[in-house]
Amino acid sequence: MAFSPRRLSRIVIGGLAIAFTLACAAPASADTSSLPQPLKPVAKLDTQRYLGDWNQIAAIPQPFNLICARDTMANYQLIDPSNIRVENTCTTWTNQENRIVGNARVNDKVTGAQLHVSFPGVPTQESKDGPTNYVVTYIADDYSWAFVGSPERTSAFVLSREPSVSTDQWKQIRKVAEDRGYNACLLLTSPTTGGSNEIRPLCTV
Repeated sequence: MAFSPRRLSRIVIGGLAIAFTLACAAPASADTSSLPQPLKPVAKLDTQRYLGDWNQIAAIPQPFNLICARDTMANYQLIDPSNIRVENTCTTWTNQENRIVGNARVNDKVTGAQLHVSFPGVPTQESKDGPTNYVVTYIADDYSWAFVGSPERTSAFVLSREPSVSTDQWKQIRKVAEDRGYNACLLLTSPTTGGSNEIRPLCTV
């Protein structure tokens, strides 16, 4: 089941509304012991192996990437032990290239898998220093794909070295998302040249 841009907008707005409702559902005095724990990072991320090109094959839509229609990619290059150059590109709905360059600063020296990603001109993300908003919570043994999210699970990105994955891989991706506490229906597949052209909830793949 593929979605038109208008249908996609309704899905995104609905998903954000659900997330806001859930966040506001518990009163301030409620017992927070049953609330989900922050997203856990992998035990140790090999930064050198993580560098290079990644295809976004699924994600929870964010306001800043709604302009992207297909071929959303990230390129990571090491600046120094604490900073990584981030270059995000995609093809827009009007068939133009969209590009932004930012910085990822390592906040967790033990695992190397929790970072603060910043971009110039993006509200709340302009400073290179800040709280963790990028957690590598799963990485394949061969570093062929990764699952990345925010501590509170309001964002999620499935990154793959290749633009396409097999049916069995999609099943594994869905299982990882659910094991990490995500609603797989809130993640939408991202069209890629050489891969799927559909936009559909991960829970239906």
